[in-house]
Amino acid sequence: MSIKSNILFGKILSFAILLTAFMMTPANVASAQKTTRPCDLFASATPCVAAISTTRALYRAYTGPLYQVTRQSDKTHTNIGLLPNGYADAAAQDTFCAKTSCTITKLYDQSPNHNDLTLAPPGGAAHGPGPNGYDIPAIANALPATITGHKVYGLVISPGMGYRNDSPKQTAVNGEPEGVYMVTSALNLNSKCCFDFGNAETNNLDNKAGHMDAINIMCHGNPCSPDAGLDMEDGIYGHLKVPAGTTFVTDMGASDGQHTFAIYQGNAQSGSLTSTNIISLPNGYQPMKQEGAIILGIGGDNSNWATGYFFEGVMTKRMPTKQAMEAVQRNIVAARYSGHLQP
Repeated sequence: MSIKSNILFGKILSFAILLTAFMMTPANVASAQKTTRPCDLFASATPCVAAISTTRALYRAYTGPLYQVTRQSDKTHTNIGLLPNGYADAAAQDTFCAKTSCTITKLYDQSPNHNDLTLAPPGGAAHGPGPNGYDIPAIANALPATITGHKVYGLVISPGMGYRNDSPKQTAVNGEPEGVYMVTSALNLNSKCCFDFGNAETNNLDNKAGHMDAINIMCHGNPCSPDAGLDMEDGIYGHLKVPAGTTFVTDMGASDGQHTFAIYQGNAQSGSLTSTNIISLPNGYQPMKQEGAIILGIGGDNSNWATGYFFEGVMTKRMPTKQAMEAVQRNIVAARYSGHLQP
């Protein structure tokens, strides 16, 4: 190659480098840094039909809001969205709620179904303490934590609080297979019904065995011995022990809706999952009779006496494999949840 050719090649290379640097704006850099998320891992085989979180995007491509907060001083509200890297913009909440208190009045579904959760209406078991018997919202800043080093807020459920959607799209009904998980905690639990996330009745009543399919965590005995199970209505099954005092917990359930189900649980900060493996659905639950409503922090009939912590959760169409659940667990661990939560 001639000297002139070398000089020309060098100029072209320098221009290409400058052009690349120009095109990689801060927003593009942040977007490139966003990693695969749980609903990307479930993908087409078992797609997410609901994806709820106050801490992070559960799809790599999601850019919408996570939740809505309402300011008590003037009753106005705002949506809390994401930083460019896909984690909750807690600073926006802090600014909006400065010198007053805020509650979380809506949880946005990140799936294409837009199955958002709002305050739960009264049910057959209990009315809430809010207007017209509705449950009341959680305090917005009651559960500070960090994820990948970013400040975020989880959700603290106390008696009388709960969220629901009685007319969602695409959730499993009438014995269809499904999966569910939530990142929660073995702290701040009681033995009351029901700290659930998942599938429930659409009329807010106890419609008997098989009409629910929601992941549950609660205390058993004194001192508290927590376990994970599937609340299938009129019974919680699986009962996979969760080590007491675990700060961040992954609880998962999966069912084919006809004959079998499985429970998985793990430490959301490290390690893999333990499992019941695939076991038979109880007598009277074959097949299931799910109705498809989505609940958080309550039972299917609005049993609203439980306590618990919630950070993220997903419901899927069809039954995820153990391998898929393990992949999601690795993703949760990689997110690096941390914080000193109150027991």
